[in-house]
Amino acid sequence: MAFQENRRILIKVAQMYYEEGATQSEIAKKIGVSRSLISKYLTTARELGIVEITIHDEHYRQYRSLERKIERLFELREVICIDSVGLESSKKQLGEAAAQYLLRMVKDGQIVGISSGTTLHEVAKALNSPQGFPEVTIVPLVGGVGNERVDIHSNYLVAQMGDSLKANYELLHVPVMVDSKEAKEVLMRQPSIRKTIDLAEQSNIAVVGIGGSPEHSTMVKSYLGLDHQKITHDERIVGDICYNFIDKFGKSVENSWNERVIAIELDKLKEIPLVIGVASGLEKVNSIKAALEGNLIHVLITDEATANDLLQ
Repeated sequence: MAFQENRRILIKVAQMYYEEGATQSEIAKKIGVSRSLISKYLTTARELGIVEITIHDEHYRQYRSLERKIERLFELREVICIDSVGLESSKKQLGEAAAQYLLRMVKDGQIVGISSGTTLHEVAKALNSPQGFPEVTIVPLVGGVGNERVDIHSNYLVAQMGDSLKANYELLHVPVMVDSKEAKEVLMRQPSIRKTIDLAEQSNIAVVGIGGSPEHSTMVKSYLGLDHQKITHDERIVGDICYNFIDKFGKSVENSWNERVIAIELDKLKEIPLVIGVASGLEKVNSIKAALEGNLIHVLITDEATANDLLQ
């Protein structure tokens, strides 16, 4: 094919594909060649500079650089940054970003594990899909029975997400915290409870919040009452994930709380193929960093201010 004729066909194919929106198969049929040849023409058109693709990322460019730095530093699969705004607004935007990411990743036949808390409540509220997932099962990663803030309990969130995705869901009919280590062991042996815990441990995807240090934790005061000071003053604790208190290395801290909390164990959480951590706030920087150091999450969804502090 002569050079001018070759260039002419490359331009024609590029215009049909990029400007007119025709598929490669449609172009191939109209021109009378194979689809693989059309693909080759489009590649050649880019190599010769006939087609130049510009990604307009003026708004996100600063975030993309920040995201990439954190991804490389902590060897994460992906980091998503949102604008830093007020506390409640940030949680709403975090929830929306996490919901969008979950919809991008979830596939029928999978099990999705959910923790609880105010940020996960925003994820549940934002989750909306015209496509149903009748073969997906949503399951709690933590206990979810109690009288305070029922709307942030795992069972409530699981049911809400299940309805939004037109998916199946299982409930975990136990509290977050029980009176003793022995009481926990008895409950965990109950067939219905063990079945749900086992299902949670088989999750393909987990969406979890990351809590700050105990002095910022409303759950500590709610469940421990006056005894919360003993946990609050434990300098080893930097935060929690799935209600397991962790140290700066992302390891579970040995204390009475972790012995009595009903939640997925951290070793089991690490076996889940995709764990999405959703958290922001300067008071959570150390706990987020601990979760990253401990390889407890694969994807982080946070805000710009928190992301910048993670790099300090």
